[in-house]
Amino acid sequence: MGVSTLKRMTEPRVYIIHENPQWIPPLAAAFAAEGVPIESWSLTDGSIDLSAEPPQGVFWSRLSASAHTRDHGASKEYGRAVLRWLESWGRTVIDGSRVLELEVSKAAQHAALRRAGIDVPRTIAVFGTADLSRRARELPAPFMSKHNQGGKGLGVRRFDSHDEFDAWVSGPDFEPSPDGITLLQEHLAAREPFVTRAEFVNGELVYAVRVDTSDGSFELCPAEACALPSAADEPPLPMFTLRRDIDPALIAQYRGFLAAEGIDIAGIEFIETVDGRTVTYDVNTNTNYNPDVEAESPRSAPREIARWLGSLLPALAQV
Repeated sequence: MGVSTLKRMTEPRVYIIHENPQWIPPLAAAFAAEGVPIESWSLTDGSIDLSAEPPQGVFWSRLSASAHTRDHGASKEYGRAVLRWLESWGRTVIDGSRVLELEVSKAAQHAALRRAGIDVPRTIAVFGTADLSRRARELPAPFMSKHNQGGKGLGVRRFDSHDEFDAWVSGPDFEPSPDGITLLQEHLAAREPFVTRAEFVNGELVYAVRVDTSDGSFELCPAEACALPSAADEPPLPMFTLRRDIDPALIAQYRGFLAAEGIDIAGIEFIETVDGRTVTYDVNTNTNYNPDVEAESPRSAPREIARWLGSLLPALAQV
């Protein structure tokens, strides 16, 4: 959808900026249930007149670090241009250009979390490949390698020896990050085989999700579209379940972090380790919501989003 289409719409609405239509239907259903008008704006092609005024509305960015896995690698750059354009006209932008930079860079997330006083894993950012093997030896094995621009846990690997890592780097299976930055990270041993994802809307906790990692997978996308097939006669065990025993002090830290970084809607992932640490390792500003958790929770995250963004529209109709 280009700006000419946007300009024909006079009623303020919520514009969902994205590059993956598979993630839109659950959100559209929530907005419809709340009676909030929306328009889907797919940033995979199109055009805008930079001197033209955008329509009134609330613009919610759901651009994703994993866009390159859907052949939409340029959507990050499209988003940078569109969000800056909207912000230059004073439009209401949720998770705008500053937040997009966090979404597409785990190094930026690490710096922001550390600045907020939140425990993060020791991480070495390597630019290119020449320094990978040398810097990896600064971490004891086992250790992790991941893409700086990731998503869904893609590109995350565990190495049990430095020789194994060297063979991977020099071999045909090496997969570079889309931005050329590889992160080497300490291995965090979980006290129990799960991680936790805390979901926030308007900077407030909606619910926390316990994510089972007992199968050793790092691909933890909660969306229904990401679900792996199971045997036809065996319903899958839920990988995502509601978690209620979250430390309020940790949530307060996260709320402060989100406010400081201008993040309104996000999922924050952390792990509780065998040595007593609570380590935060990912901020997902393109968060998706698992249907099993939604069914279990007394509050629906998409409905909370729809209510909140819908509440911003009446004031815009007067402008």
